[in-house]
Amino acid sequence: MSKLVASDDLIAIGKIIGVHGLKGNLKVYSYAESLETYRSETKLTVRDTNDNDTCYRIARIKVHKRQLFLLSLDGICTREQARSLTGSKIFIKQANLPELEEGIYYWSDLIGLSVVTITDKYLGRIETIMQTGANDVYVVKSDGNHPIKETLIPALESVVQSVDLKQRTMIVDLPEGL
Repeated sequence: MSKLVASDDLIAIGKIIGVHGLKGNLKVYSYAESLETYRSETKLTVRDTNDNDTCYRIARIKVHKRQLFLLSLDGICTREQARSLTGSKIFIKQANLPELEEGIYYWSDLIGLSVVTITDKYLGRIETIMQTGANDVYVVKSDGNHPIKETLIPALESVVQSVDLKQRTMIVDLPEGL
């Protein structure tokens, strides 16, 4: 899953970008790769543009287009109610996220990790993660007086040698030219 921002035990999983139809369906840009994150009956927190939180239960979810879903929430029945939520972010409790296979991580777990090369050179911290067609790319920002302010690191097995969430570090073997 960047774009995931932790807030206490809440993880951002999407953003409401519009409405669909007349019955309160929401168009959601999902930060999650799978619909499994949006299981029916799951409770979500919707944070509006003024940082006010409201809890809803998922009534229905279906794929609309790549990374876009149509979401129906209990209590949102009209286009006007749905429109009032446009621009809001959707959060889920971290404990409700599906368990991942070993070696697969949520973006929220990776953002903020210190990145070090296999030669023990500190590059900075993962600031965000970009999706590209082939693979994700970690945007690493250096702190202090490091000569390189930003490094783009491809999220490939050949590059990422290890991730230690407890130590908050990632070790990388940079391709030539980086």
